[in-house]
Amino acid sequence: MSQGPPDPALTVVGIGADGWQGLAEPSRDALRDAEVVIGGRRQLELLPHECAGERVAWPSPLRPAVPGLLAAHAGRRVCVLASGDPMFYGIGRALFEETGAGALRVLPHPSSVSYACARLGWPLEDTEVVTLVGRPVGRLAAVLYDGRRVLVLSAGATTPGDVAALLRERGYGPSPVSVLEQLGAEGERRVDGTAETWDVPAGDPLNVVAVECRRAADALRLGAVPGLPDAAYEHDGQLTKRHVRAATLSALAPAPGELLWDIGGGSGSIAVEWLRTHRTCRAVSVERDPVRAERIGRNAHALGVPGLRVVTGAAPAALAELPVPDAVFIGGGLTVPGLLAACWEALPVGGRLVANTVTLESEALLADWYRRFGGELVRLSVAHAVPVGGFTGWRQAMPVTQWSVTKTNSASGEER
Repeated sequence: MSQGPPDPALTVVGIGADGWQGLAEPSRDALRDAEVVIGGRRQLELLPHECAGERVAWPSPLRPAVPGLLAAHAGRRVCVLASGDPMFYGIGRALFEETGAGALRVLPHPSSVSYACARLGWPLEDTEVVTLVGRPVGRLAAVLYDGRRVLVLSAGATTPGDVAALLRERGYGPSPVSVLEQLGAEGERRVDGTAETWDVPAGDPLNVVAVECRRAADALRLGAVPGLPDAAYEHDGQLTKRHVRAATLSALAPAPGELLWDIGGGSGSIAVEWLRTHRTCRAVSVERDPVRAERIGRNAHALGVPGLRVVTGAAPAALAELPVPDAVFIGGGLTVPGLLAACWEALPVGGRLVANTVTLESEALLADWYRRFGGELVRLSVAHAVPVGGFTGWRQAMPVTQWSVTKTNSASGEER
C-alpha cells in the first residue's frame, strides 16, 4: 500500500475562552509541534510555555495580511489559532482561499453558537445566526420576525447595547435579550433583560447576544418574500409599488450569490428586496439624484441590508466600472440613448434583464426589443378599492409595461 500524503504544514486550531485546558490532545500536539503560532493577542496569551514556537499576532486589518504572513513563514510548521470553529465565520475561510483544501488541516473547537444554544436550550438548526464582527448592526434588521430566535456574534462590549437600540428602533422592543459572556470559561456570565428597558453597562467584549424576537403591536409587519408594504420605505413618490415590485422580483428570480444592477434606483426597493431574499445576494443601485441616492442608503440600512452598494451617477456612463451582473433591472431612464444596449451588452449568457415603464415612448422601445430578442412582454394593472361617496369603487393605477428576458446569445446585436 502506498503512503498517504504528508500532513499539511499549516494547521488551524480552534480555541475557546477556556483556553489550553479546553483543547483536545490532537490540538495540543499541533501547538506543541508548531515552529510558528499565529493568532490574536488574546488567543496567544492562552497558550502555556510548553508551546515554544514563535508567536506572531495578527495585524489589522487581518484579511489583506494573510498572504504575506503565510509567505513569510513558508517551509515552517505553522499553526493558526482561531476562535471556536475556524470554519464558522472564522479565519478558516480566508486560509482555504489562499492555500486550497489540501494544504490545510483544521481542528475545530465548539463554537460560541454551540455553547450558547446549549445554555439556552435552543435547537441550533432552528436558530438564526448573525455576525456583527466587522459589519454594521443594521444587518440584524433583515432577520427580525416575530417568534424567531437569533444569536448575534458580537463585535465587542458595546454590541449588546447597539443590538437593543436597533430592536427598539425596528419595533421589537418587547424582545427578551440575553448576553452570554466568556462561554465555556470559568468567568462565564449571563445577563438577561428586554430590549426596551436595556440599560446594562458594557461588559466583557467576548460575548454573544441572544434575542427572542417579539414585535410590538403597533410595529409594521414585514414578510419574508418580496412585496414589502410601501410604508416600509422612505420615498418621494419614486417607488416601485408593492404589487408591481413583487411581480418584478419574481421575474428577476434572485438566487444565492447573484449580483443585481438596479438602474434608476429611486428609493432602492428592488435592490433592497433582492438582497433580502438571501444573505449572499449582492446588488448595486445606480441613481443619478444625490438626494435619492442617500435615501436608498437609509432604506437599505433600515431594512437590514446595509451592504447595498449605491452609485451616484447617470447611466450608462455610471455602469462602466461595475462588476458583471447576473441580472439587471431598469426602473427609469429607458429612453436615455445607449442605456438598454449597455445593459444588454453587460449581461453574460444566462443573465436576466427586466425593465418596467409607464410611458408610451418607453413601451415602444421595449416592444422593439421584445421583437428582436424575445422574452416576455406583459402589462401589469392594479386597482385599489376607494370610497366613492357612500359607496366603494375601483381606482386604477397607471398600468406598467414589463419586459423580461434571459440572454441566450453572447452576441449583443444578434436578433432571434
